Amino acid sequence: MEKGFAQKIILDPEMHHLRFGDSPEWADFSRESEGNRIEIPFVVKNSAGNKTLQIRQQDIKQTWQVKLNGNQLGNLDRDEKDKIIYLEIPSGLLNPGHNSIQIEQQGTVPDDIMVGHIVLDDRPLTEVLSEGTLHIEVYDKTSANLLPSIITVVNTEGALQTVGASSSDDLAVRPGVVYTGNGKASFGLPSGDFTIYATRGFEYGVDSLQLTIKPGDRIHKKLYINQEVPTEGWISSDTHIHTFTHSGHGDATMQERAITIAAEGIELPIMTDHNVHINIEPASWEMRVNAYFTPVIGNEVTTRFGHFNIFPVTEEAPIPEIKAENWDMLYRNMQKTVGQGIIILNHARDVHGGFRPFDQERHIGDAGVNLEGWEVPANAMEVINSGALQTDIMRLYKDWFGMLNRGYSITPIGASDSHDVNRYRVGQARTYIRSQSKDPGKIDVGEAIQNIREGKVMVNFSLLAEMVIDQQYESGDLAPNAGEINVAVRVLGPGWLDADTVSLYANGIKVREAIISGESESGTGIKWTGTWTLPKPAHDVFLVVIATGPGKPLPFWQIGKPYQPDSPLWKPKIMGSSGAVWIDADGDGLRTSAYEYALKLWKNTDGEIISFIEKLEPYDKAVAIQAASILMKEGFLGKLMNSEKPLHQASPAIKAGFHKYYKAWMLSEGIKENP
Repeated sequence: MEKGFAQKIILDPEMHHLRFGDSPEWADFSRESEGNRIEIPFVVKNSAGNKTLQIRQQDIKQTWQVKLNGNQLGNLDRDEKDKIIYLEIPSGLLNPGHNSIQIEQQGTVPDDIMVGHIVLDDRPLTEVLSEGTLHIEVYDKTSANLLPSIITVVNTEGALQTVGASSSDDLAVRPGVVYTGNGKASFGLPSGDFTIYATRGFEYGVDSLQLTIKPGDRIHKKLYINQEVPTEGWISSDTHIHTFTHSGHGDATMQERAITIAAEGIELPIMTDHNVHINIEPASWEMRVNAYFTPVIGNEVTTRFGHFNIFPVTEEAPIPEIKAENWDMLYRNMQKTVGQGIIILNHARDVHGGFRPFDQERHIGDAGVNLEGWEVPANAMEVINSGALQTDIMRLYKDWFGMLNRGYSITPIGASDSHDVNRYRVGQARTYIRSQSKDPGKIDVGEAIQNIREGKVMVNFSLLAEMVIDQQYESGDLAPNAGEINVAVRVLGPGWLDADTVSLYANGIKVREAIISGESESGTGIKWTGTWTLPKPAHDVFLVVIATGPGKPLPFWQIGKPYQPDSPLWKPKIMGSSGAVWIDADGDGLRTSAYEYALKLWKNTDGEIISFIEKLEPYDKAVAIQAASILMKEGFLGKLMNSEKPLHQASPAIKAGFHKYYKAWMLSEGIKENP
């Protein structure tokens, strides 16, 4: 039955919940679905000529085919965002009279989706998307210069609206989003009401306008954005960037990637396609965005024992041999290529090729202990990967804390792992690196690499958390300490995001917390400032500050759901952190880890367990966890934990540390706790 306007038939006004799999993928999907396919019958009188199918889709993670009368038209867009897409129907596929649309998944991976609002337009796609034309210019509000930026277009329901434009020398285009390398973009739109946003990554504000497009409209608008987040003395880097051109999955070409990097404000992009050295500099010149960033050649060394980003490398450098038998061999292979550069352990809690680097069966995160005896072959690790988020946003931070307590010198990293133009956006998570460079097109790469190695970084996932100890010591520093510790903190973010909590950790243990309430002063980028005073610790500790906030459902900054979720329950959050500042409480000029303290005590007690536990009294829970790991290696922990007497007089912190390690060890062995 035909409905609506003369040029359109509303085939289905409803949204449908489809599911491939036996149980809900996410808790916000109802337990019941309409099955794993949908068929929409309809009737047309005029079947001649090319026509267009309009579909609204949400939460598409796998491949779902769209067929007309059994003939494939195309696929839904693999993207979890709410968007309006279009598929062109070639002449001859429609029957005069009865027809049907079928939508079904191709594959065997569970997926819950919403799809519907299906409309048949009897015009070709180019006509549908060119009823009106919009020309947008985006300017830096301070300098009045045109600015590489992102233009987002949504309809009245907040769904991303496909535009009539294609990627070009200046644009990277996907449904609902146009990245512009020069601040200018022209594109077609169908008739209707729309909201247009202009943004530029994390540091900038947002400008927007609402407009109505009518047939024949030619509209010219200017939008103005300004840098809101103060980042003087820091450069923004995404250390994990891919292209479809060289990785073979995702959708971003080299040319599109160059534009998206400039538009997101990434100043030091590291190109890390799989097992290949890629230089994006020629593409940056070709797209005329070379002034906005300094590219670095890297490589995601992709092995059966995990993925590691290495940089900087040269195009001529040998590709590391990936057929290694263990991490020691893999480290030697990577070091031959990268020398004294950076080796990052990527997404350590994800499974690739059946291997999870920090699987509970081989790794005890709170202690930083590899149960197989392997040493981690990296000097940095991802604590936030916005393309592969963890269900528990703190999970990788806890692993990092454990590594520092074990004695590893590991720099925390935020990165996007983006293979796409917009599904997982480049730079949504990023790393800020201390730098004296002022020109983003001429960054001192050597200085940046050295500062990463030294931990002079902040991790950003929509917030920043700056920390200064005793008025002068920052991330990566060793602070001499003779008394109380003054901890000054500043939480930063753009006006369109909020922070709600800021916490201070000592050796990975939360020691201070503040609730952030109220709005920051408009345009300042400062969400919260405050100072904590800590008593002098009994031993060396590292301090880290972490800020968190709610993940707002913003159409221009949507947060992807966890890549390999642990639970159907998930609530989006944002966060940012400092790097680690070490407090030299014992005054020896060294960063002494929790493990080193525990090991020294054990050696000084000549294997006397009760004496060992007594000497742990001045130390914190982190040292106790390491002490428990030592007793496990020596073969004493099991007996100790089954006899309450040796721990009976221990402090709560020591008891908690021992119980935490023992519980983690039992999980690694598949042993259930006694009820």
